[in-house]
Amino acid sequence: MISRRQFFRFISGLGALGVSTTAYGFSEPVLRLRVTRYDIQPPQWPADFQLRIAAVADLHACDPWMSLAYIQTIVEHTNALNADIVVLLGDYVAGHRHVTRYIPASEWAPVLAGLKAPLGVHAILGNHDWWEDKTVQREGRGLTNARRALEAAGIPVYENDAKRLSKDGRPFWLAGLGDQLAYLPARRFRSVRRIGVDDLAATLAKVTDDAPVVLLAHEPDIAMRVPERVALQLSGHTHGGQVRLLGWSPVVPSRYGNRLAYGHARTNCDVVVSGGLGCSIMPFRLGVPPEIVLVTLGGKGSV
Repeated sequence: MISRRQFFRFISGLGALGVSTTAYGFSEPVLRLRVTRYDIQPPQWPADFQLRIAAVADLHACDPWMSLAYIQTIVEHTNALNADIVVLLGDYVAGHRHVTRYIPASEWAPVLAGLKAPLGVHAILGNHDWWEDKTVQREGRGLTNARRALEAAGIPVYENDAKRLSKDGRPFWLAGLGDQLAYLPARRFRSVRRIGVDDLAATLAKVTDDAPVVLLAHEPDIAMRVPERVALQLSGHTHGGQVRLLGWSPVVPSRYGNRLAYGHARTNCDVVVSGGLGCSIMPFRLGVPPEIVLVTLGGKGSV
């Protein structure tokens, strides 16, 4: 099976065969930005309780592909959606080497602090936020630079944690899973005894009543183990395959392939996988432009 890295090396060499298509693919990460909307009524969610969630995933901050100015534009577009709550789904750190500058967390986190919503802004981390922190990888423990910067900017980071929130007196739980691939590139270090820092059981054990649950999980694959107790899982990581043609992605970083590559799926719970905003491996997108996701839960019968 071809890997993502091999696939994007192949794409990068297509210039002689399709200059216009290849040029479009390399320009799409910075020229297009859309809002993708989902109206979902999970069986676990009260039909008359409307909650609007804006999700931002996979920024991969770097010049020139995801500059501070572009992140500011994303912040402004997200705020204009007037969502009840904003969630950040991880991978703020650049995931490829084709950059002119890596933007440090101390610069991109204060820009994200401009996000606003009545129920706040809440974050989880992604695999690249762990992988690019060499100290944490070497020692096999500790807080990543990304987490420190987000918390310093006033944005709470969830790692196997859950918080009870409410809108108009209607409660729900927001749960955030630790990253499932946190230590993958550091398996050679004796200090690292597992790949992920995720603990689904411990996360959901913090849900102490029957209010509905929204779960944030950077990688979507955990959906196959998420119980029906959860109404909605929001994920990123896949970038929609980064190349998507006629609803099909040739290469997907998921063991479940196109089933969890992009969009709305149903397992034990409803799952929405964002196509994300930045790029990994190569700064190339085709058929899956950068997107902010807006999910509306419930609302039937409401005015």
